[in-house]
Amino acid sequence: MKPSKTLFLVIIVLAIVVVIGMVGLRYLLLDTNPIEVSVLYSTEKEAWLKEVINNFEGQARGRPIEIKLEQLGSREMYLAVLDGEKQPDLISPASSLQIALLQDLSTAKFGTPMVNAADPAACRSVVKTPLVLVAWRERADVLWGDNPNGNMWHRLHDAVVDPAGWKSYGHPEWGYIKFSHTDPLKSNSGLMTILLMTYGYFGKTNGLTADDLLANEAYRQWFAEIENTILDFGSSTGTYMKDIVVYGPSKYDLVAVYEATAIEQAGNAVGRYGELKIYYPPATVLSDHPFCALNAAWVTSEKAEAAQVFVDYLLSRPVQEKALQHGFRPADPTIPLDQPGSPFMQYAANGLKTDLPPEVEIPPGNVLNTLLEVWQRSGQR
Repeated sequence: MKPSKTLFLVIIVLAIVVVIGMVGLRYLLLDTNPIEVSVLYSTEKEAWLKEVINNFEGQARGRPIEIKLEQLGSREMYLAVLDGEKQPDLISPASSLQIALLQDLSTAKFGTPMVNAADPAACRSVVKTPLVLVAWRERADVLWGDNPNGNMWHRLHDAVVDPAGWKSYGHPEWGYIKFSHTDPLKSNSGLMTILLMTYGYFGKTNGLTADDLLANEAYRQWFAEIENTILDFGSSTGTYMKDIVVYGPSKYDLVAVYEATAIEQAGNAVGRYGELKIYYPPATVLSDHPFCALNAAWVTSEKAEAAQVFVDYLLSRPVQEKALQHGFRPADPTIPLDQPGSPFMQYAANGLKTDLPPEVEIPPGNVLNTLLEVWQRSGQR
């Protein structure tokens, strides 16, 4: 072999060795450990999340993402984050009402908000469900029929404070008219209920102020009269709705819960005390289940990036279609609610509707905190 050919082969071999070495070195230096993303989430979406989490195979920066889920009530969640008891990367309470409260309280405590509900890159809603009133059909037909009309909250007030109860509607054997909702200090649906009730009293859908609540004695009396008829405030919407189905009209005639929760229990109710009837308030507020990355020192850039990959997955069409099967309204507006097999078709005769009434404006956190204080004082709670 000529010397020139020998030299050429040596160079080729050395080049191959160098390339293999570089690839091997890069592989050794590459961090392939999972990026762990901790998520605090509210209980209402547990069944959906547990169903879809096993198919999540997201990656960020060439590394797999590992999601650590922990369930907590919405109010407990933001208080635990505010106090430093919990340090998640993502939080997902039942609605943006709780995000507004955390934003207000964390700004007051730290000078900087831990969340920003108005930042679409940091906070995204993944599913939605409105607040509804659920009643046993037999009693709903006597009280309101199909249409409580736009004065629903005032009609509800007059019915529950009537000392004659159901006797005024021809059924003295049913006793008092019993309306209930969950504790607004523990449960998001309770806060949504007293917010809609308050908007209904003032006859508006935006611009609610703390002064509205504090300066109007007639409102506070009206509000207290309703709340003081309630004997049992539940702490969780899901378990509360189960109790309603178990105990029936002996304890509950009408309750305020999420639409998705009513759908979940509609079939169980039929076998006990009959069908449920669903009413939509004249103006509504959505439990919009935002997933928000925290503005906190422990949320590194790689965790924030991985968190967004996970939220992208929750917003993917197959996962959104799974949400519909669980009674939620997908955040993806292209997924029809009235498709075959949808619970909105299955329970349409119970009053479920695909179209919603107008939404009220979510007040600033200081107004929501004032509303909670009014509620606490209304019954010496």
